[in-house]
Amino acid sequence: MLHELKEIIQQAFIKQLKGLKNVLVTVVALEGSSYRKPGVRMLITSDGSYIGAVSGGCVEKEIIRRAQSVFKSKIAKIITYDGRYRLGCEGILYILIEPFYIENHFLNTFLKALENRETIKIDSYFKKEDESMGNFGSILTLNNSQQFIFSDTFNIRTAKTKNWFSQKLDPLFRLLIIGGEHDAVKLCKIASNLGWQIEVITAAKDSKNIEDFPGAHIVIGETPETIQFFNIEENTAIVLMNHSYVQDLKYLVQLSKYQPKYIGVLGAPNRREKLFNELFDFAPDTKEEFLDIIYTPAGLHIGAKTPEEIAVSIIAEILSTTREKEPFSLRQLKGKITT
Repeated sequence: MLHELKEIIQQAFIKQLKGLKNVLVTVVALEGSSYRKPGVRMLITSDGSYIGAVSGGCVEKEIIRRAQSVFKSKIAKIITYDGRYRLGCEGILYILIEPFYIENHFLNTFLKALENRETIKIDSYFKKEDESMGNFGSILTLNNSQQFIFSDTFNIRTAKTKNWFSQKLDPLFRLLIIGGEHDAVKLCKIASNLGWQIEVITAAKDSKNIEDFPGAHIVIGETPETIQFFNIEENTAIVLMNHSYVQDLKYLVQLSKYQPKYIGVLGAPNRREKLFNELFDFAPDTKEEFLDIIYTPAGLHIGAKTPEEIAVSIIAEILSTTREKEPFSLRQLKGKITT
């Protein structure tokens, strides 16, 4: 959810430049079940606009109405929303609404932390009461222990609350796409809607520009012989879309030194054994664990035919792999949906 917070902060700053005020809305506690869980946020602006959502769209209008007192008083408050009789969600939401002001120093520091792939922590202090106004608010802490609050009316030293919600936001999920053809563009575009940090490596002889890949963080032209990989970690997925067996093999040799969460390789099923055998020939120190993270052909078997559908199947496989879930139809479930 770090990408949602990033969007909220950037949009809040833009609204401020237009002379508008903002409040931050956070679900800080839940009794029962709900469409979304504690830690989801939305931004409401004094002109009535908002971004983000804390539910499926049913709660937001009431939150906007009840947030008006925070705009007037500049004092945070807690509200509750009982969805048991209106939404069928069987839960009570506790929602913190606090004044939200973004200083230049915080914005620059926050964006730098994102670039450095730091973990961000947010602690929100509140009471489990409805329409309770008081010394409530949130503190954002970065890896270097720098702390920021969003309202000068919130004082953590004098906050006398029995409840707080703590959340750690991991760095943006990183997707590395190796390939520059039409299907790579579609994968990039669809994956960007998930808020992933997408990096694209195209062929050096036919390098592309970032304008060619909507949603990409960076686009570079490289070869497997000269590529230098950085920050290949568990929070990373890689998809090889070279449409070349030799190129795929060369990149796998380079990647065999790392252990990302997922490597997908386009291609027919009958070339998998050959690919693995030749990988050991060129990189004899390759560990069996590395083979376990290679998925080829990439994607779930959902009948995908078009480049867009194939992209969806690959993204679905990445999600199920990184979250350690075996795919099946949700209609087989009885009871609650667990994450």
